[in-house]
Amino acid sequence: MIEEVARGYVFEGPALDLGALVWDGQARPEAQVRIPLRMLNRHGLVAGATGTGKTKTLQLMAERLSRQGVPVFLADIKGDLTGMAEPGTPSDGVTRRAAEVGQGWEAAACPVEFYSLGGLGEGVPLRATMTDFGPTLLSKVLSLNETQESSLGLAFHFADGQGLPLLDLKDLRAVIQYLVDTPEALKGVGGLSKATAGVLLRALTNLEAQGAEPFFGEPEFDTMDLLRTTADGRGVVSILELPAVQDRPEMFSTFLMWLLADLFAGLPELGDPEKPSLVFFFDEAHLLFNDASRAFLQSITQTVRLIRSKGIGVFFVTQSSTDVPADVLGQLGARVQHAVRAFTPKDAKALKATVSTFPHSAYDLEEVLTGLGIGEAVVTVLSETGAPTPVAWTRLAAPESRMGPADAVTLRGVIGASPLGAKYGQAVDRHSAYEMLATRLTPHPSPATSHEQPAGARSQPRHEHHEGVLESVLGSPVFKSFARSAGTVLGREITRTVFGTTRRRR
Repeated sequence: MIEEVARGYVFEGPALDLGALVWDGQARPEAQVRIPLRMLNRHGLVAGATGTGKTKTLQLMAERLSRQGVPVFLADIKGDLTGMAEPGTPSDGVTRRAAEVGQGWEAAACPVEFYSLGGLGEGVPLRATMTDFGPTLLSKVLSLNETQESSLGLAFHFADGQGLPLLDLKDLRAVIQYLVDTPEALKGVGGLSKATAGVLLRALTNLEAQGAEPFFGEPEFDTMDLLRTTADGRGVVSILELPAVQDRPEMFSTFLMWLLADLFAGLPELGDPEKPSLVFFFDEAHLLFNDASRAFLQSITQTVRLIRSKGIGVFFVTQSSTDVPADVLGQLGARVQHAVRAFTPKDAKALKATVSTFPHSAYDLEEVLTGLGIGEAVVTVLSETGAPTPVAWTRLAAPESRMGPADAVTLRGVIGASPLGAKYGQAVDRHSAYEMLATRLTPHPSPATSHEQPAGARSQPRHEHHEGVLESVLGSPVFKSFARSAGTVLGREITRTVFGTTRRRR
């Protein structure tokens, strides 16, 4: 039986080595467990209880992908992954693990780029304009219900029709307030009630009070900058530092979804390339799905289903496979399952549910999953023919970069040497909806000038269509419901970009 399992991981093309097969409790270094590079765009899941080694698995996979010329994106919740910028430190534990799995361990740093959300923390600032973030993602951040989400979408549509660029929070607040004060502006499409507008304005004010204002604005991040390689052909590991905002999980998890949707909008169709253009690790994935609306879940499912043809592989990282909706879980080709804890009846139920999602196994998975050591996992992937490989108990190799936070000097050196610092470092606040509406509402000095075009309105080029990138790619059900109710040119305009994009590539 061990020979049958081992044969399942012998591939002809390039592959990502994870570690050695374990049989009867012993690692067998001659039987290596691998993932074919060309199947990484079929996505995957890394799951396991706290402290079982998920972060080190991410580090190992990122190192080996980078070495094979594949760029990687990682979200670093606690700052543990900054050490990838430095070579690892030899130790008895590392030497022992390397010998067990047949690894020729050599300390090596990775080419890394550090990012932060809006400059809150260390790294190149990541920002999105309110326009490209869009109403569906923003509704998730604001915890809006479907009615409120519809009203928010209407505000975005009005801004588009009037050529009002929505760049930051104050722009959106100004548009919503204008629609309350000028109800005739929405004549024929139902209007925006004062009660709903009040909810939206309070939610935006609370978001600003939580420190989210720097996330929105310009210069907006171009996600194509994540697809970089070095002169010697290694993939750049992009690490989004989140310790400064880890108390705002809804914000950073939804911002990660914006990055993913924006990548979809900007990349050409590739089919099934020999290796992915980027592997995107979505850490703390359960935060993305908690209390998500139907529109949001549908958008995630569609994005994951379609983005593989753009050469992007997505790995969701969470504590339990049950954290991921079934529609998304069913699209994941690779599984790296660390230990599962079963201390309560609820845990035991979750364990059985996890076991049921694996292919037939030669192991007693309930017993193995509860007895895995740190740095061990149960693995199954898609073979080069697209068939699931046998379930393999795997002792994972040791990362070769530093396992822990980087030295502060190293961190500052990497950030200071970044070629992206000049491109994104300084925030820009240009003339947009806030200023344009302020001009429009300013009383004119005499009746003779009361019908003149507001100053500055024609000086701005018409802004591109104000749908968020997620709506632009997928077509939000919110907009579809508008179209059904209106049945007019307005409805056709709102839904005209289903599976298309108006995203401007910079």
